[in-house]
Parts: sequence; C-alpha cells; structure tokens
Amino acid sequence: MADAREAAEPVDEVELAIEGALRPTSLGEFVGQQKVRGQLELLLEAARMQSRTADHILLAGPPGLGKTTLAMIIAHESQRPLRLSSGPAIQHAGDLAALLSSLVPGEVLFIDEIHRMARSAEEMLYLAMEDFRIDIMVGKGAGATSIPLELSPFTLVGATTRSGLLPNPLRDRFGFTGHLEFYDEPELERVIARSSAVLGVELPSDSLSEIARRSRGTPRIANRLLRRVRDYALVHGKGAEASLGDVRAALELYDVDSIGLDRLDRAVLEALVRRFRGGPVGLSTLAVAVGEEGETVESVVEPYLVRIGFLGRTPRGRIAMPEAYAHLGVPHPDGALRLDDL
Repeated sequence: MADAREAAEPVDEVELAIEGALRPTSLGEFVGQQKVRGQLELLLEAARMQSRTADHILLAGPPGLGKTTLAMIIAHESQRPLRLSSGPAIQHAGDLAALLSSLVPGEVLFIDEIHRMARSAEEMLYLAMEDFRIDIMVGKGAGATSIPLELSPFTLVGATTRSGLLPNPLRDRFGFTGHLEFYDEPELERVIARSSAVLGVELPSDSLSEIARRSRGTPRIANRLLRRVRDYALVHGKGAEASLGDVRAALELYDVDSIGLDRLDRAVLEALVRRFRGGPVGLSTLAVAVGEEGETVESVVEPYLVRIGFLGRTPRGRIAMPEAYAHLGVPHPDGALRLDDL
C-alpha cells in the first residue's frame, strides 16, 4: 500500500503542475478580452512608473472567462504577493478585519464573488479601500469604544458574476471596472491550442474547431472538454493525437452536443417544448420539472440559452424560441407564443 502511494505522489505533482501551467502568467499570454487587457496594461504601468499600488479593480462577467487568472496576472506583473479569498468566506466584519490587518505593503487581495460578502463586512471595506484604515469596536453597549487601525496600502481585486448585486458605494470605490465578454470561436481555438501544448495533446485544426464550437464561448469549458478529449484519445485512440472522430466520440460520451448543450440544457428545453408546449412557464415550475434548484436553472442554464436565442424570458415566464424547436427536431406549432406577442 505504501509503495502505491509513493508511486502516485509524483504523478499527482506533475498533474498539479500541468493544471497551473494552463493559466497564463502575463497579459501578453492571456488570450481574448483585448479591451480589458489594454486597460489593465495602462493601469499597471502607470502605477509602476509612480512607484505606488495600483487602483482597486473590479472584474465582472460570467463564470469561466478568466477573472481569477487576471487577478493572478495583476499580482505577477505588479511583482506583488497575492492573497486569495471569497465573499462567502467573509461573513462577519471580524473576518475581514483579520484579513486586512495581515496584509503586507503593496499586497494584492483578491476576493472572488465579492457580492456575497456580509453587509457589515462591506461597510468596513468602504473605509479600508479609501483611507487604508478600519475601525475596530472594543467592548459593548455604552462602554464600546472605536479604535482606528491603520492598514498597509493594498490593491483590492474583486470578481463578481452579478455586478448588479453590489451596492453602489462599494462599486464606486473601485478605480477601474473591467467587463469580461464571452469568447468567439477563433479566440477559443487559440486557448485550446495553448492548453493542448501544455497537456501534450496533438489536435488537428478540425479538432480544434470542433472543441471551440462546443465550448459555449467560455475558456474554462474549453479546457474541461479538452481534458475529456485527451482522456478518450489516451484510452481509445492514438494517445497523444486526438482526431476529429475522437473529439466527437468523447463529447458524445459526455453528453455535450454539437453546439455545447449538456444534459441539463436539453432537459430544460425538452420540458419547455414538450411538456409545457413552449410556455410561458414560471422558473420554479420549470426547475421542478427537471429536478433542479431554481437558482441553478437561472444562473447556470438560462444565460447561454438566452444568448443563443433558444429561450426567452418574459414577465409571464420562460418561453421556447423557434430555434429551440429546430434544434430538438420538433415542429414549431403555429399557435406557439413568441416574444413579439408579449
């Protein structure tokens, strides 16, 4: 048993190193988001020329587009240490006070899903971002005393998938807000080509295009699909080379169809089209029909289906668009509700 563990450890270390190598380490290596990259380059260069910490940065956009990677790049290019945390982990003002007071001068603090921080922590963050100071309350009741605590200058990088949930006072304290957009297929092909070189997978151009087409405009999904293709080629194919046939067989095995819809996406469309005759149907009813939480359907499934024109959101509920019927191979009924009818 001990020998098996010892044999596995080097393999695990290699795999972790590969996973880390999939993330670019500089803005020059980062693919896509050209406008945001240019803005960050200017911001970081100006801070470097003035020998100061960079302004606080908010990165907003759907999951999987590179917010965490950009935070790591900001720290790397600023030659500053990086501290990672998340909004759900900061549920009390004391949690934030302990985090801020331990920062070293110039450190980059990354808070993922910053909109999920506790409100008391948000209010403490206002003063910390502006004046690099927090007030610590000592004691209770009439005898409570506020003691100011000076903080080392730092750069806060916040990431959010729902910027509308951030209170205006917090949003306004960021010196720069970068809005990340979905990737187009040529950009995803570049992401996959770079990742395949790191993973040691040879992909012909048609294989690259096929994976990019099914990646829903998201690099994280592209890299995940690439790993599954690598595994399939290793077990059933030629090892290091993944042909177009390998790509299609692997993604079919994992229920990813020709445009990137997975099992849950198709379940939502099937329920909407076949069981509810195209809608409108409420979110909670639709979620129950597919056996998922309403928040999962709303935040994971709907954004992509709306973006590609398969699903419409109306005040009366969700409706299936004509493109959804065509994709499922179901005739579009003449009396089905359309967005123009509402």
